[in-house]
Amino acid sequence: MNNRIVLHIDMNAFFASIEQKTNPALRRRPVIVCGNPETRTVVSAASYEAKPFGIKAGMSIGEARRLCPQAVFVIGNLAKYVDTSRRIFNILRRFSMKTEVFSIDEAFLEITDTCPSYDAALKVGQSIKKAIVTEMGLTCSVGIGPNKLIAKLASDMQKPDGLVLVLPEQVGLVLEDLRIKDLCGVGRQMEKHLHALGIYTCGDLGRYPVSILRRHFGIIGEILHNMGLGLDSTPVHYSEDEPPVKSMGHTHTLARDTADIAEIRRNIFSLSEQVAVRLRHDNYCGRTVCLILRYSDFFTFSRHLTVDYFLDSGYDIYQQAWKIFTRIDWQGRAIRLIGISVSNLVRKTRQLYLLEEFTNTQAVDRVMDRINEKYGEFRIMRAAMMKSERRLVQPILARGLWAKTFTKGNL
Repeated sequence: MNNRIVLHIDMNAFFASIEQKTNPALRRRPVIVCGNPETRTVVSAASYEAKPFGIKAGMSIGEARRLCPQAVFVIGNLAKYVDTSRRIFNILRRFSMKTEVFSIDEAFLEITDTCPSYDAALKVGQSIKKAIVTEMGLTCSVGIGPNKLIAKLASDMQKPDGLVLVLPEQVGLVLEDLRIKDLCGVGRQMEKHLHALGIYTCGDLGRYPVSILRRHFGIIGEILHNMGLGLDSTPVHYSEDEPPVKSMGHTHTLARDTADIAEIRRNIFSLSEQVAVRLRHDNYCGRTVCLILRYSDFFTFSRHLTVDYFLDSGYDIYQQAWKIFTRIDWQGRAIRLIGISVSNLVRKTRQLYLLEEFTNTQAVDRVMDRINEKYGEFRIMRAAMMKSERRLVQPILARGLWAKTFTKGNL
């Protein structure tokens, strides 16, 4: 077979979809991901429920509020998005090691050597979509074509949750009336220059004399001509081996600077739990805990503590992080950001406790992970994370759990 088979995977409303997955209260509601909405910030992403109102990335928060008063504004969490992205790319590598990360929510796969036909490629696309939904609770659009250019165009044709195949013999028909601005790499300035030459569609671009394009744009003119014809010899750039994970962590910028020790403690506990969930999900344990603090004057520092056993429990990570905090010269200064990370990681190693207490703790952690994965982040949590908790809890209480009430309406 002479034709290549390339897939383009594009996650649907990525940032907003992650927020809706981790918080069931946001599902089926117009969600706008941004910086702190009380400050001067812009829209980073919008859910599909918000897009019909005209919400777009880069729009001011004021304009977004005017267009969609019922929108829910969520402060973005880049660490969460990067972690989710990494997991999705790991899923894609199970289908082909020839996987090129194109952006935080996009990737190309080449399956030319392993897939006998385009019909078989459709089945691969279906399997990818099913794996991402099953394992991540997120949807994606998949485009399949004879090269990267056509695969990316195909993935845009039926959003969200689409699966589109463009066969080599269909390329000319697909491109004929397609606007040139829909081609990957053609920005506003290039669009204006092409319009000035009377080029408005890809069909126009493919028929335009390549010599004139080269005179106006140099070597780029020849590339543009080929794009108008649907030709793209660009290879899928990939790495044979995934680099080893050195650490896992989360940071959180507080809604307001605080010197309230109970609030600081709850945030350290919450971040420790989030890091632990990531560790257990990917079957990692670590020995070094790092606490990161940023004060209200933006002075930032970190402290590490290494233990002689491996950690993947939120409570154990929290204990070490809190030990670090009690040893620093804090002096009641207001804190604006807290971070927790675990390093010195090993994979497929789990501490074998002989005491039943610790074995039960591991079992509880696994049950918590399954419930929260199904119903949303922190639907079940340790008692120490409750906002109403104002005392410095005793260790035995910190091992207790608190679950939000489940009813038929919120399951």
